[in-house]
Amino acid sequence: MTTLTAPPGTASVRDRDVPVGLFIDGAWRQAARTFAVLNPATGAVVAEVADGTPAEARDALDAAVGAQKGWRDVLPRDRADLFHRAHRLLLERRQHIVEMMTLESGKPLAESDGEFQLSADFFLWYAEQIAHLHGSYAHGSRGAYRVVTTHQPVGPCLLITPWNFPLLMIARKAGAALAAGCTVVVKSAQETPLTCALFVEVLADAGFPTGVVNLVHTTGSSALSAELMADPRLRKVSFTGSTGVGSTLLTQAAAHITNASMELGGDGPFVVLEDADLDLAAEQAIVCKFRNAGQACVAANRIIVQESIAEAFTERFVALTEALRVGDGFDPGTEIGPIISAKQRDRVVDLVAGFADADAELLTGGRALPGEGYFFEPTVFKVHDRDNDLCRQELFAPVATIYTVGSTAEAVEVANDTSYGLAAYVFTKDLSRALAVAEQLDFGMVGVNRGIMADPAAPFGGIKASGLGREGGHGAIYEFLEPKYLAITVDEDVLA
Repeated sequence: MTTLTAPPGTASVRDRDVPVGLFIDGAWRQAARTFAVLNPATGAVVAEVADGTPAEARDALDAAVGAQKGWRDVLPRDRADLFHRAHRLLLERRQHIVEMMTLESGKPLAESDGEFQLSADFFLWYAEQIAHLHGSYAHGSRGAYRVVTTHQPVGPCLLITPWNFPLLMIARKAGAALAAGCTVVVKSAQETPLTCALFVEVLADAGFPTGVVNLVHTTGSSALSAELMADPRLRKVSFTGSTGVGSTLLTQAAAHITNASMELGGDGPFVVLEDADLDLAAEQAIVCKFRNAGQACVAANRIIVQESIAEAFTERFVALTEALRVGDGFDPGTEIGPIISAKQRDRVVDLVAGFADADAELLTGGRALPGEGYFFEPTVFKVHDRDNDLCRQELFAPVATIYTVGSTAEAVEVANDTSYGLAAYVFTKDLSRALAVAEQLDFGMVGVNRGIMADPAAPFGGIKASGLGREGGHGAIYEFLEPKYLAITVDEDVLA
């Protein structure tokens, strides 16, 4: 809701100024057109944000290219000092950023605060890694020279962030790219551009050099991304989103052999074996399934339970589901916020109707809630026909599906019956069984007796249709670095 008292290029949101322009070459820039950002809990307009064009995206890439050499040459300690300064500013602005996340994404304040903390931890992790990026030194295999390996920044990067974790994704991507010495063009999600803007504002205020960080918002994501992907000066794209869009970006990347990291869709199996702690499994399934109203790529997409404990687990899980409170994220009692948009809510309505048509047994929920916001009841189905096409798609909704299997071997078989390979979960009290099952699950990440896995020190990412590359862990910054090998002739007789 723009006010007359707000400075040019900003909007007053909850009595605080928020930049609503594009950030290009060190300055906030207005655009010829704007688009409305909505609060999904009320449908009300939060702010009008600059709608960037492909031409403005080119300006952002021009700035990133122009700043690349200077940023690459910044000494590691000086770069780390900038990170630490930005981290302190981030912590100072915590409340404002958390409230903005809830306002434009709908998630409860407690979830937004948790996302903020994880985002800040990722950024601090990168700050601490900058001075610890190492190469290697070795003798040539037959002597007379030395093998020296070093690393250099891949170059200007396009970072495409999703709406479901608007702060975490930009902190995780931009943190690694900037730590590596790469300049960036960030394309925010249309639904949550203001959280990205606040993060970029922190970097600018911390003193990151002109042109190093650039931000574009747009309603024409496909055209804008295609424009940048066609430019050979762009050397890397990092994308989080659907597998379909990721496939398109990889096709575009082929033209100039552009480096690519993809964190794509998921079809996460949540396996509960007969010796599991059922109370723990049910509680963790609630967190894993319904966090962010089920709108997470690592959510429990299919809950696979051994037959001998299926009834007991289901009873616990349904009771916990029915106790969840749905509402506005600013209400302290809210545990489940709204779906991100009316379009997405309508998709959930169709999804639920599809399961009903496939003779899945509705155990609780199943209805869109009345009112101005985009709310949907937490829903649980017991699925009897695993061959239905709905059983092989990412739900991305507050809809849980329960499948019953007869054995551990069948549980693994069902879990792996998917084209995706992001996150899986297994619950058992037997450590040997946990390790044996985890090793057989074809997924990039496996949670053992826990439903949340993201950690700055861990490599986050998947295999198969779930993507390429990893974010986080000791290798995260190296995703934005290219190894360089130096063969150095050595006269080994010099001391003879």
